[in-house]
Amino acid sequence: MALERVAVLGTGIMGAPIAANIAKAGITTSVWNRTRATAEPLSEAGARVCEEAAEAVDGADAVVTMLFDADVTAEVMTGVLPAMKDGAVWIQSATVGVDGCEKLARLAADRGVAFVDAPVLGTRQPAENAKLVVLASGPEEAREVCQPVFDAIGTVRRWLGPAGAGSRLKLVVNSWVLTVVGGTATCVALSERLGLDPHLFLDMVEGGTLDCEYAHIKAEAMISRSLEPNFKLEGAFKDASLAIEAAAGSGPQIGTLLGIRDDMRRALERGHGDEDMAALYFGLVDGAGR
Repeated sequence: MALERVAVLGTGIMGAPIAANIAKAGITTSVWNRTRATAEPLSEAGARVCEEAAEAVDGADAVVTMLFDADVTAEVMTGVLPAMKDGAVWIQSATVGVDGCEKLARLAADRGVAFVDAPVLGTRQPAENAKLVVLASGPEEAREVCQPVFDAIGTVRRWLGPAGAGSRLKLVVNSWVLTVVGGTATCVALSERLGLDPHLFLDMVEGGTLDCEYAHIKAEAMISRSLEPNFKLEGAFKDASLAIEAAAGSGPQIGTLLGIRDDMRRALERGHGDEDMAALYFGLVDGAGR
């Protein structure tokens, strides 16, 4: 089946640019968001903004979900799946974890809908620039329908096998990202505590084997307190919890990630949940952090 129409459900920080790039690729696109005002600007990109999720998916060959977590996604899709046309594919692109992915896959199977687990790597800017990394997994016969969507939103597109592989790899990569941000916050906070300009730390690692561009980006956000969200702290906390849950029982010991989640929890309690994930810095310091 050739892809002609796509519906995107969830037009937040990631969903909005994803929908815009699908529309800009010449694919007929409809969008829905619980807060309609958030979706309205997408009409400028050529997308049709719908009042109801079922209206958005009507006639779509593929439905992309970019909602907050597995529970929200299941709630929305329970009402949407009966409205999807025969042969349509559900592309699930939020970070929902291992158990969440299995829950959503069962929901799709119960309704006879092909399910593609395709979380993405990247934050707002890569999403806006169509430079996401797509970690897709699902039935081989769904690849043809999905490929134009993946081409429109990403520069790296990996097909990893049966559904679930994408979500598992996303947890691993997210754990690395969280470790980088947590370590960077520690070095910025410690520099300030010792009366040093944190830029000295960045200068010492710049250009060497210890360097990391992402650490520079997040450190500058912490130092300048410029925390406009590319990825919200509340979402990063959710992702850390999903990785910890996946490693529970006989899994690996992940004390580092547990500590980072504790730092994030303190920052959330101090009111930084809607700021960029770099705000986990405020879980290590009090007040303004100076």
